[in-house]
Amino acid sequence: MKSTNPYRFLHKFSVFLVVSTLVLLTLGGLVHSTGSGLSVPDWPTTYGQNMFTYPVSEWTGGIKYEHGHRLFASFVGFLVIIELVWLWGIKSKSESRFLRKIGVLALIAVSIQGILGGLTVHYQLPTAISASHGLLAQMFLVLTVLLAMATSDRWQNSKNSTLSLRKSKRALFAITFVFTLVQILLGALTRHTYSGMAIPDFPLAFGTVVPDFSLYNYQVVIHYLHRVGAVILTILSVAQFIAIIRGGDQLKILRPPMVVAIFLIGIQITLGGLIVLTVRDVIPNTLHVTVGSLLLICHAVTWINSIKYFKTSTSSYRTTHVENPSLDKMY
Repeated sequence: MKSTNPYRFLHKFSVFLVVSTLVLLTLGGLVHSTGSGLSVPDWPTTYGQNMFTYPVSEWTGGIKYEHGHRLFASFVGFLVIIELVWLWGIKSKSESRFLRKIGVLALIAVSIQGILGGLTVHYQLPTAISASHGLLAQMFLVLTVLLAMATSDRWQNSKNSTLSLRKSKRALFAITFVFTLVQILLGALTRHTYSGMAIPDFPLAFGTVVPDFSLYNYQVVIHYLHRVGAVILTILSVAQFIAIIRGGDQLKILRPPMVVAIFLIGIQITLGGLIVLTVRDVIPNTLHVTVGSLLLICHAVTWINSIKYFKTSTSSYRTTHVENPSLDKMY
């Protein structure tokens, strides 16, 4: 059947925006991992010059990381503007209001993100602003993922739902997604309070499972909370995976992102251990940010799909012919 998706070309662009945002997050992680956050001490200029005309010959040391991050952030912001203008130019009534709202939110988020980035430089990397900068970046990533999903053929051509999903399972998906954001915030606090080596051994903490916190400073507490968060997120992810597998073919649309999520959790835990064992080597320290972002995408996709393609049920799964409410009714 011929696709009736008016957003099919915009979907490809939206996927490109998601990939670009992931690259931007990786570059941000690289800036911190290399200690280059203040290599360019002014903002929005670069050593008093226009950021976009700053000579490449001057990109030495940490400047290449920090300045490159700024330029790529501007590029992503430009992509968001194109996305929003494109959305406004499409005359289709199919979920256009919902998509435009998400586009506006994405533009607001990326604008605030740029301001927070400037404030981190102006105030010499304060923890509160730096951690907020990192968390908002991940929330912006989720918005770009939602744009890519909502412009896809599957989303636009879906009409009726014949599947039901228990409220308890949908709640599990939502909790897992939200806790992934919490864990990312704990990771940002660990990075920006320089607590990455507060516990110098792995997988134990000072040779024990639970250290005596009265003997250590706040950095140990932050680091340990991040480790505990990793355990909780692993349990939630495995529980979510089991729930989806037990749901049979009716939940097959939810399987791919969760299979990837389980794989990514193994990689993420390994990277976390390598950060400690290599004393914060740049590569595992940076990849830890990237893989965390990919894991967030998986949980976001699972939760969003559970809303879009299933109707709520308080009993066991059953087949019905009730039209599924569109996700845009949530907003």
